[in-house]
Amino acid sequence: MGKRVDEQVAALMHGSEFGDPQIKEMMTKELRQRLLEADAEGRPLRVYCGYDATKPDLHLGHTVTMRRLRLFQEYGHDVTFLIGDFTTRIGDPSDKDTLRPMLSEDEIAENARTYAEQAAKILIPERTHVRYNSEWLSKLSFFDLIKMADNFTVQQFLARANFQARMARNDPLWLHEFLYALFQGYDAVYLQTDVQLGATEQLFNLLAGRKLQEVFGQRPQVCITFPILVGTDGHMRMSKSTGNYIGINEPPEVMYQKVMSIPDEVHGNYFNLVTRWTPDQIAQLETDLAAGRLQPVEVKRKLAWEIVDCYHGREAADAAARHFEETWQTATNS
Repeated sequence: MGKRVDEQVAALMHGSEFGDPQIKEMMTKELRQRLLEADAEGRPLRVYCGYDATKPDLHLGHTVTMRRLRLFQEYGHDVTFLIGDFTTRIGDPSDKDTLRPMLSEDEIAENARTYAEQAAKILIPERTHVRYNSEWLSKLSFFDLIKMADNFTVQQFLARANFQARMARNDPLWLHEFLYALFQGYDAVYLQTDVQLGATEQLFNLLAGRKLQEVFGQRPQVCITFPILVGTDGHMRMSKSTGNYIGINEPPEVMYQKVMSIPDEVHGNYFNLVTRWTPDQIAQLETDLAAGRLQPVEVKRKLAWEIVDCYHGREAADAAARHFEETWQTATNS
């Protein structure tokens, strides 16, 4: 694997957030131990992240975990890009305070059609396993589901903040929503993973995977979760449904303009979650900003160029920057 273990741990855990410092400390220690053992055995870690096909286009919010998957690849580890075509039928309640609308199989298939192609903008295609969890979840029996459900209590689910909020409003909680964590947890069992990535609000689901791996006689996976990416409005999570998103397939000039529109106070959120910048580079930018050596608009230009370069290349980023400056100058002078 080549790189020193401590270097990998620092880079792979950078920007992670669990909502609980003890959990972060535990996962950091477990990751370090897994890396040491894998290095001694001469094998890569098995790492995955799942993406439900709720919409046809991936946006920058999805790339938070995808960029970390890419980093695992660069360190020589085995990465699976999992398309949750089965779990999409249920709908992850983790980041919602209302019921997700159910999609038809045709809608899910159409949404997922270009996911692998879009993921190739970030991941190394020839070193990425693309899987669909309908391969195994559709084959589970009622008895399999009962065996899995036997390891969780209703109280564990009801303790989740979004479920509590819905109960306080007397909004319905649907039985199938409780099943989502079980099915996502079984993904980890089937793939026999060492590490799973996800969003901070999905930690319950990832921990369910740890529990089920223990039940099935496997070593529980390391969970690494990251905070949400704030949308272009500067307040709500990035989402196509709210219109505050930056799609990774959008034209370069559109991406550049959208990045330039984000509020100054969310710069750090973007620096840490959706750029290729190192922690040292980010720290230097933030120091220069605080000292007045850089103005917010200058940093935003750097950020916009970096993001366009990630998905369209240097020439497109240069052209998008020129287009923005010409358009902005025209608008200013009119």
